[in-house]
Amino acid sequence: MHPLTPANYLASPPLVVAYALAGTVDIDFENEPIGRDADGKEVFLREIWPSREEVAKLEEALIKPEIYQSTYSKVSQGTTRWNSLEVKEGVQFHWNEASTYIHDPPFFKACEKELKHIKDITDAPLLAFFGDSITTDHISPAGNISTKSPAARFLKEKGVDVKEFNTYGSRRGNDEIMARGTFANIRIINKLMKGKVGPQTIHFPDLKEYDLFDASELYKKEGRDLVIIGGKEYGSGSSRDWAAKGPYLLGVRAVLVQSFERIHRSNLV
Repeated sequence: MHPLTPANYLASPPLVVAYALAGTVDIDFENEPIGRDADGKEVFLREIWPSREEVAKLEEALIKPEIYQSTYSKVSQGTTRWNSLEVKEGVQFHWNEASTYIHDPPFFKACEKELKHIKDITDAPLLAFFGDSITTDHISPAGNISTKSPAARFLKEKGVDVKEFNTYGSRRGNDEIMARGTFANIRIINKLMKGKVGPQTIHFPDLKEYDLFDASELYKKEGRDLVIIGGKEYGSGSSRDWAAKGPYLLGVRAVLVQSFERIHRSNLV
């Protein structure tokens, strides 16, 4: 899917074929034909849609236990390329500092046996002010990495060519990428930006415009915790773990909204 596509739909494979045959998604399959046959007669979807019995016959003829048995019997063997990889032995994983895909995350580095007292959040500036229905894909997108984003700048500094950027989803094992990708959805609307669309915000008190990640870095240098304000259904969509971890890495310590999606709220807590 092209990253600039403003809207898209999920559909079953047969429906995708049906819409393709019709040449449009703006169609009422019940009352409008999807095309015409060789004689010019209208053809409706219900006339070519397979019955449950037809599908069952195909499943019985083509889907055999042997297919799964032969595949899964070798699943732990690995390929020749996988087995030829050189690895260091040891109890703990050996991090490759040059990797832009996997990086040692900071979440457990400051852990202590005793729980610390939760500090009051005071004089915290607003990182972003969102409306309703901010999804986990707004908070932590999984798609293409924009060439104008903080993540792109980071990858370029690491010597990664633009064609090798890949997606946020593919680099979710690198916290440095995912922090820069937090709120990086190109269609996110931050009300502090007064109508501008995209992952930018205002830095207080100088009121200068920055990418959200860059603003968070300035606040970190100033030693200031951050707050997010939103509307209803904040965190709806898939239960994406980085939608909770990403804001934490930016320094967000409170999310004030009218209502949360249940799983995302649990992830934040």
